[in-house]
Amino acid sequence: MISQVPKPVAGLVLLALVAACARPLPPVSDVSEAQPQAVPNVAMTENGYLAEVEVLPPEPPRKRPLQPETRSMYMSTQDNGMTIPAVPEKYLSEEKKRQLVDYYAPYPAGTIIVDPGATKLYHLQGNDQAMQYTVAVGAAGRAFNGEAKVAYQRDWPRWTPTQNMIKREPEVYNQFKDGMEGGLDNPLGARALYLYRNGKDTLYRIHGTRSPASIGHAVSSGCIRLFNQDIIHLADQVKNGARVIVLNESETGKYLRAPSDVVQLAEDVLDAG
Repeated sequence: MISQVPKPVAGLVLLALVAACARPLPPVSDVSEAQPQAVPNVAMTENGYLAEVEVLPPEPPRKRPLQPETRSMYMSTQDNGMTIPAVPEKYLSEEKKRQLVDYYAPYPAGTIIVDPGATKLYHLQGNDQAMQYTVAVGAAGRAFNGEAKVAYQRDWPRWTPTQNMIKREPEVYNQFKDGMEGGLDNPLGARALYLYRNGKDTLYRIHGTRSPASIGHAVSSGCIRLFNQDIIHLADQVKNGARVIVLNESETGKYLRAPSDVVQLAEDVLDAG
């Protein structure tokens, strides 16, 4: 067993706990076995936690000053006896914060649209508006697209590595073979929404994180993760059975323009030709 995490070099950020999205101990018996997933370089810290090393770009310079209201949205908060730490200001921006935006998806209010290419999630509010959240997209998140439904959600969910992960790296994952209780060190964070398709578990999760540095980036593991403050906000608004649509790479940025603007743009292109 590795006794400590290798020291990070320039450009590397140490993210605690690999955020795999597999085997949540669901309340139904008909569950597909987890498929092999790409796993990042992981090690065991001295205090017994899993850790992964991700290559993340530096945070871009702020286009606008960080507003007090934004800071307050991501301050430390209490939830089910847990003290969720404040999101460090260096990982916040006016562009990353959850906010109501114009969004022209032709679906009813309550629908969730995940745009992995844009690292955004939209919860439709009706009247061409949506609550926009910034997300991190893991390998599993990039591999899935299409439709599913929120079968159920869990507060501070339990996490269990797949059998494939345990076989591949028993020195890392075997201690968690019976599952890890929910908590601040659990890779699923404060909430998880479990997505099913045709009555079967897709193994795709929308969940929290203990790694705020990852939000807004593509990362090596996990599905779709949000700041813990944001996943709590989203989960409070989402009902079981909610429709979820995950866009593919070619659809990145879809629904950001009003249909009339898209038509006008097409006409302008034709006229220019």
